[in-house]
Amino acid sequence: MRLTRYFLPVLKETPAEAQIASHRLMLRAGMIRQQAAGIYSWLPLGFKVLKRIEQIVHEEQQRAGHIPLLMPTVQPADLWQESGRYNAYGPEMLRIRDRHDRDMLYGPTNEEMITDIFRSAISSYKDLPLTLYHIQWKFRDEVRPRFGVMRGREFYMKDGYNFDLTKEDALHAYNRHLVSYLRTYERMGLQAIPMRADSGPIGGDDTHEFLVLAETGESEVFYDSEITDLKFGDREIDYDSHEACAAILAEFTSRYARTDETHDEAVWANVPEDRRRVARGIEVGQIFYFGTKYSEPMGAMVQGPDGKQVPVHMGSHGIGVSRLVGAIIEASHDDKGIIWPEGVTPFHCGIVNLRQGDSATDAACESLYSALTAAGLEPLYDDRDERAGAKFASMDLIGLPWRITVGPRGLEKGVVELTSRRTGESEELSAEAAVERIKGIYAGV
Repeated sequence: MRLTRYFLPVLKETPAEAQIASHRLMLRAGMIRQQAAGIYSWLPLGFKVLKRIEQIVHEEQQRAGHIPLLMPTVQPADLWQESGRYNAYGPEMLRIRDRHDRDMLYGPTNEEMITDIFRSAISSYKDLPLTLYHIQWKFRDEVRPRFGVMRGREFYMKDGYNFDLTKEDALHAYNRHLVSYLRTYERMGLQAIPMRADSGPIGGDDTHEFLVLAETGESEVFYDSEITDLKFGDREIDYDSHEACAAILAEFTSRYARTDETHDEAVWANVPEDRRRVARGIEVGQIFYFGTKYSEPMGAMVQGPDGKQVPVHMGSHGIGVSRLVGAIIEASHDDKGIIWPEGVTPFHCGIVNLRQGDSATDAACESLYSALTAAGLEPLYDDRDERAGAKFASMDLIGLPWRITVGPRGLEKGVVELTSRRTGESEELSAEAAVERIKGIYAGV
């Protein structure tokens, strides 16, 4: 993409309403625009990041054997009345009445609807296990929406739901989700720590939240520092293996890690003092096992091996796709702007022309742009007639991981400059070598 043909409404000044880094930088970098309290338009740069995160989530869900579908944003209230949650959920639910005087709602989650879909189609244990998921907009009418996309009213979320014959099978689905989430977050350049949490209005006894450590986190967290040394890495997992998934769950949850809601001082005291850490965290996902909480009252039954009708065991599993955009920025920025991890960057690298209009530099930039594009990468070419300082400031603000700078002096020596946004380190190399380096960096992402 050429910057002169792109829509990137960057701001020089920080809007007064922005209180945390991600909100400030998303507004300044032209990623979002507020339309109402807690409701945002996603402008092209922000939308590209959102879709990159969504794609990673889809890939890892399907790697784990989960099946995508799409449910509507507006739901009939009678499903929630059937489960008993309609009145219990609270004022966060946006209730609507249509022209036929029917009670509707803008879905904050989808347990009831997915249970209704399941019961309409599945009647035998032979069709289990089954895990369905979708990525869809949700609405929760937060009393004080703040911090941009971190605590908005409208948000983009992946929510998945497993259906199993027994509790043992459902807990395997729980473990499988925990493993798939670990891989998902690492691909985004994040370390998300699974922490024992409170189930809230979803219900159930077993639940873990995934939290990214950040000073602006809404939760106080307590954890054993050894957990931050754990990495999922490139290991291949048989998601159908109960033992393999349970082993990884044990590896990542055996050390103390809890939110303030479930913190236990007696257990905390057993953690060696030099490993105790207290910090703040941003929730980016949560998994639940809640048994027959929805299947029993809603009649989601299957015929078991003995011929008897039994309610299925269920769980739900969420990832805040839009919230992750803010969480990644909170975890990866400096005083110049955003620093995108390679896995979610909106463009793979930036090209800066130091002398726009000069035939040699223009030709070199065009050649780089064509070579990177031909390699299946998306460069952002700053072809504006602007001073070099303004171009560098824009690239630092929007945070592309790599920048190739092309100027007359370098071309006289037959080199361009490749700069890492994260480290600030630069090296001179030929244009061809720069392209090969960028290709190599993204080959494993």
